Amino acid sequence: MSDDETREELIAALREADAVRFGEFELSHGGTSEYYVDKYLFETDPACLRQIAAAFADRLQATDATLAGVALGAVPLVAVTAAELDRPYVIARKQAKAYGTGNRIEGRLAADEEVVVIEDIATTGQSAADAVEALREAGATVDRVLVVVDREEGATETLADHDVILESLVTAGELLADRR
Repeated sequence: MSDDETREELIAALREADAVRFGEFELSHGGTSEYYVDKYLFETDPACLRQIAAAFADRLQATDATLAGVALGAVPLVAVTAAELDRPYVIARKQAKAYGTGNRIEGRLAADEEVVVIEDIATTGQSAADAVEALREAGATVDRVLVVVDREEGATETLADHDVILESLVTAGELLADRR
């Protein structure tokens, strides 16, 4: 299947899961938007989740990198993608826990291990950049972040400032092309 066909099928699946909503929404970075992509709706829809995992797996076939999911939103995505590829993954927390092991990175990670970060939605890219820095502090090599939807609001530039390439399965422009 071509990238265009995969993208069109994914857009249809996101819409079918009712994950694209219109109105006035406050975003996590404090801004507002006329649309909202509800990750919890697409991440809890089995058909949509399978399609996302397959699309991520296609993008990751050429590497044997460990996968990392940004907690909490990307954990279902990284789990199904890792299962699809039969490889391990780690979870990057926003901050270390104050209990248990107190780890910021959960799972097994070796020094100098190549890691690809998986994220749900990129707006400013700051949460992905924070995860990249936490993984690097733990000894990983990270130069790539994959997201389901890039809202095209600065994430590419933010991650480039951290020497990381952002790749999206779908951009907001593509997702909203005939819906505005």
